[in-house]
Amino acid sequence: MYKVALLIALSFCLALAKHEQYNGYVVYQVKVANEQQAQQVNALENQLGLDMWSYTTPTRPGLMLVPGPMRQRFQRAIDATGVQYEIQVENVKEALDLEDQLLAAASQRSNRTSGRLSFDTIHRYETVDAYLVELAQKYQTVSVVSAGKSFEGRDIKYLKISTTNFQDSSKPIIMIQSLIHAREWITLPVSLYAIEKLVVDITDRDLVDKIDWIILPITNPDGYEFTHTNTRFWRKNRSNGHMVGNICLGVDLNRNFDFNWGTLSGNSACSETFHGSGAFSEPETAIVRNIVNEYRKRLELYLDIHSFGSLTLYGYGSGELPANGLTLNVMGVRMAQAIDAVKWNSNPNYRVGNIAMILYPVSGGASDYVQAIGIPHSFTFELPAYRNQQGINGFLVDPDFIEQAGYETWEGIKAGARFLLEYSRSKK
Repeated sequence: MYKVALLIALSFCLALAKHEQYNGYVVYQVKVANEQQAQQVNALENQLGLDMWSYTTPTRPGLMLVPGPMRQRFQRAIDATGVQYEIQVENVKEALDLEDQLLAAASQRSNRTSGRLSFDTIHRYETVDAYLVELAQKYQTVSVVSAGKSFEGRDIKYLKISTTNFQDSSKPIIMIQSLIHAREWITLPVSLYAIEKLVVDITDRDLVDKIDWIILPITNPDGYEFTHTNTRFWRKNRSNGHMVGNICLGVDLNRNFDFNWGTLSGNSACSETFHGSGAFSEPETAIVRNIVNEYRKRLELYLDIHSFGSLTLYGYGSGELPANGLTLNVMGVRMAQAIDAVKWNSNPNYRVGNIAMILYPVSGGASDYVQAIGIPHSFTFELPAYRNQQGINGFLVDPDFIEQAGYETWEGIKAGARFLLEYSRSKK
């Protein structure tokens, strides 16, 4: 009920000045001492209709976005659990205004040259879409594929990068995708940086010669564009028809895949983790499914890039481990160590493990589905959170970190690719 009321109020705010809907919103960090407290705190998501930026565990603080009118009610509920909390962002609108100013200034300094995008700003859908076409026209190793349309009709394109036009059946395939969650802007530079290093500025020739690559930069274009034009922290896609009057829109695409679908996700269309009317009910997830299944005979590593948390995660979201769980852990550690070797000192080291064990139980996730249908190595990366002197601001983007995010994550991807080549040779 509270969620519906808040979303109705939010719809009236869209005509106001940009980010005005977030005026007075507060970001809280919550720390719990045990699993019981964690369950009590995380339950507030549905009880009060909050946006949980990150769920709390005894080993990991949680972040919660709380509307100003809900502030006192939230603090009373938190006080009743006895947990520690502190304010990370006093007024979210001010933080968003600052993000806009920093990105706009960086964009004005940006120099786009033919065949490459800059790494000092966050590029919009149309810019990235045109860039993929341009690369395919310019480089023989690149082909662009239109995989289908989003709910609102935007083309969802991916790149195939190969020195043998995907005709060599002995080469493994690695797939990278980003922006399945619309508000996780910092994930896009990871895909774009991988493209840069595989096509434009090749520094690791063996990874181009010995591996075929699929890169899907914008999995959720409708939601992504909506975060730029309307609601910055929108997570889901923009599909409708889920409830009378379309008061609440969108499906959490990372709860819409056909693995344990609907068991650990939101039943209400107003939930941030709403799983949809059925597995693959959304065109965006059906597109990912179709890509994976088309190349499943050679697809050996799948990477779904998310933000935030500095985590390398593998299945399953239920807590059950895949048969090759030990291999996944070793590979995950290899990738995490490569990132940690070049990361900013202000960011924590990456943690590696099963998603349910070190984050929270989930169902219907992309990486779980890919693992379950027989792709041997499937991971979710959670990039570092944005931090400033005031604390952790979660999904916001610091222009200074954009290229670093791409660079350090690419180091992890390279480590995974080389592990894959070693692993493939050992099986022959």
